[in-house]
Amino acid sequence: MLKHFKERIHFYSGRIRDGRLHEFIAQTLWLYSYVTRYKWQIAAYTLIGLTGTATSLISSIISKDMVDIITGHQTGALVKTFCLFIGFSIGNIIVAQLSSYISNMISLRVDTDIKADIFDKMLVTDWEELSNYHTGDLMTRWSSDASTISNGVLNWVPNLVIYTVKFVSSFAVVIYYDPAFALVAMLGIPVSIVMSRSMLKRIQDNNRNAAQINARMAGFNQETFSNMQTIKAFDLLKVYSMRLRQYQREYRDMKTAYLRLGMLTGIIMSLVGIVVSYSCYALGIYRVWSGAISYGTMTLFLSLANSLTGTLNNLISLVPTAISITTSAGRLMDILGMPKEDYSGREEAAHFYESHRRDGLSVVLKDISYTYHNGRCVFDNACFEAHPHRIAAIVGPSGEGKTSLLRIILALLKPQSGSMCLQAGSDSLAITPSVRQLFSYVPQGNTMFSGTIAENMRAVKPDATDDEIKEALRMACAWDFVNACEDGIYSRIGERGLGFSEGQSQRLSIARALIRRSPILLLDEATSALDEDTENNILTNIMQDSYPRTCIVTTHRPNVLRICSCVYRISDRKCIRQ
Repeated sequence: MLKHFKERIHFYSGRIRDGRLHEFIAQTLWLYSYVTRYKWQIAAYTLIGLTGTATSLISSIISKDMVDIITGHQTGALVKTFCLFIGFSIGNIIVAQLSSYISNMISLRVDTDIKADIFDKMLVTDWEELSNYHTGDLMTRWSSDASTISNGVLNWVPNLVIYTVKFVSSFAVVIYYDPAFALVAMLGIPVSIVMSRSMLKRIQDNNRNAAQINARMAGFNQETFSNMQTIKAFDLLKVYSMRLRQYQREYRDMKTAYLRLGMLTGIIMSLVGIVVSYSCYALGIYRVWSGAISYGTMTLFLSLANSLTGTLNNLISLVPTAISITTSAGRLMDILGMPKEDYSGREEAAHFYESHRRDGLSVVLKDISYTYHNGRCVFDNACFEAHPHRIAAIVGPSGEGKTSLLRIILALLKPQSGSMCLQAGSDSLAITPSVRQLFSYVPQGNTMFSGTIAENMRAVKPDATDDEIKEALRMACAWDFVNACEDGIYSRIGERGLGFSEGQSQRLSIARALIRRSPILLLDEATSALDEDTENNILTNIMQDSYPRTCIVTTHRPNVLRICSCVYRISDRKCIRQ
């Protein structure tokens, strides 16, 4: 006994040392914030569940009285007792269905609310930190883990209360009528506890491994379907088919081992249940034969014995459920615990722009130093300026930091030192995530969303009129091919710009950036798929526009530089004006 006690102390001290207990407490406290948010829904669900427990218990007692009346062991109004039995049985059905309906309705609301809340928090998470995760992994955490939490928040606490009350009340009734029978009915409890303890570690490992494999499969599926054209072009069908089967094999092997353990546990628990049930039958028959109890009491005992065993198993099943919930909470806390972007200055940024709308805004970076988390230094005391009615070009070899500079200007990356601001005369405003509302951005690659052309344009300016959309398309040299489409600006765009060429998609992306009429326009290789004439026309249109726009472009093309007002070359971690 002493040895076992020391082993337990060693086990839990080990858990404390490796941080698991602290981790579990942190996850539980994080979940508590959601529990308190839906306390009234949880209370309503608990109350309905307790009502169902009460009606079920009363129905069992009435059933006992009815059997005793029929067998002559008790006098009473048979019709009245039968009517009560039918009434409570119907009430039990109604309460069960009502509980299921309300539970589903509340669960739906809680699920959508929690997912929306987590989605909002993920959106404001630091971009660089978030980019360390695969989008498939993020999707799994947001959808699967959030659903696990929403279901757990609603059900776990009420079920704990309901099952506990049901177990205690059933046990109290059995003891009241016959304490000896209560002891027989509890024979399976030690076995259930031992089996649950043996399953605990395996459940934790299974949940963790399953989450990791599901995340990898989600990422694999997303990349496969997004890059189907490339896979077909390189004839990689067999390669990707084999990769999928490898992921499936890993998941199947892990799940098979877990199911085998579950099967063995189920067989043992079923055999124990049979032993307990038959023991209860034998004791009941003996007690009736000896005249100690009535037939009705035996019926009540048998009913409550099954209820006790089932309720105990339900209570024990809450342990792996809690593990699953806290595991999901931990995975989401990994994301939500990252640094958040500061949007507290949105009103200040909007006011700054309104005060200087007529003259436009300049972008000024001084002594910027930035190093990625992987240790790669991109800039060391770099400087950069761009002004209204001008196009500033950023040139340099691939991988030297052109796109990184634009991300710094967008406050997606935060420099370790230096200053960056928007300037208008003698006034300035620090560049933070709050000032992104003043930028329009066209990144590399296809960034059009599925939907109509008009929907894509109105995504950045919801109140844009058809005429405004057409004017932006003209400035981006996109109106001719859009007008040639049967549905014009209401023509549909497929996923990743399907239905339009890369050059057409680039022009649509530029039009979307222009229609927003932001004072700062960033074009990251946004004209790389266009011919020189079209590229020149677009940049000329931007220059000739009366709107005081500051335009910054990254490019490899020498002909673009002739249109630009100034050129900065990135070299040796510096940004040098030529």
